[in-house]
Amino acid sequence: MTPLLLLHAGVADSRMWQHQVDALSATHQVITPDLRGYGENPVVPKYSDAGDVLALLDDLGLDQVAAVGASYGGYVLQQAASQQPDRFTRLVLLCAPTDNVEPDAALQALWAEENTLVEAGDVEAATELTVQHWIGPDADDAARDLLRTMQRRAYELQIPAGDVDNEEYPVTPETLTMPVRLITGAHDYQFFADSATYLMDRLPNAERKDLPWAGHLPTLERPSEALELIL
Repeated sequence: MTPLLLLHAGVADSRMWQHQVDALSATHQVITPDLRGYGENPVVPKYSDAGDVLALLDDLGLDQVAAVGASYGGYVLQQAASQQPDRFTRLVLLCAPTDNVEPDAALQALWAEENTLVEAGDVEAATELTVQHWIGPDADDAARDLLRTMQRRAYELQIPAGDVDNEEYPVTPETLTMPVRLITGAHDYQFFADSATYLMDRLPNAERKDLPWAGHLPTLERPSEALELIL
């Protein structure tokens, strides 16, 4: 079966792919790891998310994979593919950030509000802030509840760990010659659209889909349409 790696968003964990895994498992070897500090993967003092991804592929004996990354998972994917571009046959980047693009003012304000709540120990309010701002208007109650559960779990793992050293690898779009699909949502923050524009100008073999209905997590917002986005 064709190996397919799915990397979750930074406000979620591998459970965000549950609908897609059900549909893909008959035809693909679906790999859905939790990054450090998410789901079932605890934080360690020093690590590299991109390095962990490449090590996982080594452990599984996979020379090549197609890969999908949502938000922060898309950034990790860019780092890993920049290190070993021949290992990835195609990439799908869902509302993903990239290097050399500045966050917009609204996003910076959201991060500042979240930090204030976390520092004050109000994890429930910080979690609700995530649910309010990081998922689009088409999401149903089940998707919002799942996001709430995943974000709360991330805080449970990350807050006690304190400061950690997550080594990031440089992203070099010009070396990513495999097909790349960039997906953005009209209800998302401008930073992610700007990141897609930056990448479109530099990736040798890219296409872009702008979704008028989507927020930051389109595969959670309209899971029935997700396979059309990522395959």
